[in-house]
Amino acid sequence: MPTTSNHPSNQPPNHPTNPPPNHPTNHPTYQSLFHTPEFTPLFLTSASHTAAQTIAGLALATHVYRATNSPLLSAISMFGPSLAQMLGATLFLSGADRLPPRATLTYVSLAFATATAVLAAPGLPIWSVFVVLLAQGLIASLAGGVRWGLLNEILAKDGYLLGRSVFNMMSGITQITGYALGGALLALLTPRTCLLLAAFLYALAATGVRLGLTPAPHAPPATRRSPRPGAPTPSCGPPAPAARSTSPSGSPTAWWSAANRSTSPTPPTTRAPSSPAPPSAC
Repeated sequence: MPTTSNHPSNQPPNHPTNPPPNHPTNHPTYQSLFHTPEFTPLFLTSASHTAAQTIAGLALATHVYRATNSPLLSAISMFGPSLAQMLGATLFLSGADRLPPRATLTYVSLAFATATAVLAAPGLPIWSVFVVLLAQGLIASLAGGVRWGLLNEILAKDGYLLGRSVFNMMSGITQITGYALGGALLALLTPRTCLLLAAFLYALAATGVRLGLTPAPHAPPATRRSPRPGAPTPSCGPPAPAARSTSPSGSPTAWWSAANRSTSPTPPTTRAPSSPAPPSAC
């Protein structure tokens, strides 16, 4: 009977196995992010919102300084919304998950456009400026959570961190460019004109969100099955013990009389058949 040798030459060659068809071989890249539907509109509208916020802050600080000659009030008018946003995040950020993100971002940009146009109104008292800035900061605290929640909805799980890094880079570049562009515009135009330009950028961001992002479909609410007509209602308490068959007088029925129990064996007492208990709903 021939035997098989364990010599290496008789063994089959070890070829590298191919990965299974469902094995992920492509990692997300910056280019693939912009091929994702709705990522580019969200990116461009966020950049427009950040640029408008930068230009408006620089123009308003210049306007307040010219009206009051106070560096402190000028600094508060420029960076006060960030402090109000930090305060609002502790109060309203939990409500970001309960709001429709696309409609919320649209209304937030429209609110910023309206508030910036109000700040550009001539004859506006200085105290009114800070009231409007406080309202802007509180609204911005709600918009931040909504925007990141929408980004998590648009991108896949393995692309969210890459998308956040893109938005962080965009925010830094837009702020630097916005301050440079705002300074150049203030050298040529008045602060109120720059505020109106920022309001236009806010309105442009609202239009981009409204037209570029589609509402997400809502899942139908879950329904519970209703019991059949006449079916017993399930209860959460312990099942009731099975009832013994009784005689009309109420005493247990016996097969033999008490006089014969000492001499004759007593057959077992019968119990009424009990139906199986319905499944509990608890």
